[in-house]
Amino acid sequence: MTQEETTAIVTISLLAAFADGEKHERERAEIKRIAEDLAGEDGVRLPRLYQDVLLKRVTLESAAAALTSAESRQLAYEMAVCVCDADDVQSDSERRFLDALRDALGIGAPAAAAFTRSAEDMAAAPMGGAASLAAADAVAQPARAAPANVDEAELDSAILNASIVNGALELLPESLSTMAIIPLQMKLVYRIGQAYGYELDRGHIKDFLATAGVGMTSQFLEQAGRKLLGGLLGKMGGGMARGVGNQAVSSGMSFASTYALGQVAKRYYAGGRTLSTQMLKDSYASVVQEGRQLQTQYLPAIQEKARTLDTAKIMAMVRGK
Repeated sequence: MTQEETTAIVTISLLAAFADGEKHERERAEIKRIAEDLAGEDGVRLPRLYQDVLLKRVTLESAAAALTSAESRQLAYEMAVCVCDADDVQSDSERRFLDALRDALGIGAPAAAAFTRSAEDMAAAPMGGAASLAAADAVAQPARAAPANVDEAELDSAILNASIVNGALELLPESLSTMAIIPLQMKLVYRIGQAYGYELDRGHIKDFLATAGVGMTSQFLEQAGRKLLGGLLGKMGGGMARGVGNQAVSSGMSFASTYALGQVAKRYYAGGRTLSTQMLKDSYASVVQEGRQLQTQYLPAIQEKARTLDTAKIMAMVRGK
């Protein structure tokens, strides 16, 4: 992919991030930070692009015109869909944006609809299994009483396994693999809350992630952006050719962020949700550092897990099957 095409895909992704017009200032700050962190990689001037998008100095049509291959146009569309679905199912304004993008890229409606359905299914997947579906839209309930038999060792094992899976997803080139990381993190928080007697809804879990400092759209943009600029995103092939183990293009943050969210969720719900906002943020930032150290230790397991994953298995995990 040429530098011009990479720049166009990043531009379209940023346009998608602001398509709903309702991004919280906290999320905007995170997206700006990511642009600054990734500045200079592959020659793409991300801080400048970020400003161009916010100030409407670039258009969807001009970015789409820079994509000359069918592969780059498809990748741009997939990225935009995943950005729009990263924090929830698409809003009306996001659907209009994606319709305009599809037309500008010349992507057929059936192909676009098929990918969008997969992304929407992932964004709307229930937090728990079938037994929890009835509570999916309920307000998070206070614990009736802290269960006396919480198996913390089992929860620690679940946190580690979830971290390994998300670390593996970070090594795969498909857009949906990157998007799956956030729903799986949400399911982990749901499971931990449930273990301590809390029935959590999607809104509560999103608030928990945001309070800890994890932006949903910005996290996807950072993970996918690193893959794109490192030349991994969208590359297809078999076995090791799919980029498994290519840590050079990965920040390794998916393992660390999942591990930190799990451990902080344990503290939060075990303590009756008494941690303050600042304590949550400080705890998360501290445990992320621990997760980064553990990620090196578990890298062989992460790479091995990546070899076993495909889109069907990833969708099944997100759906809780």
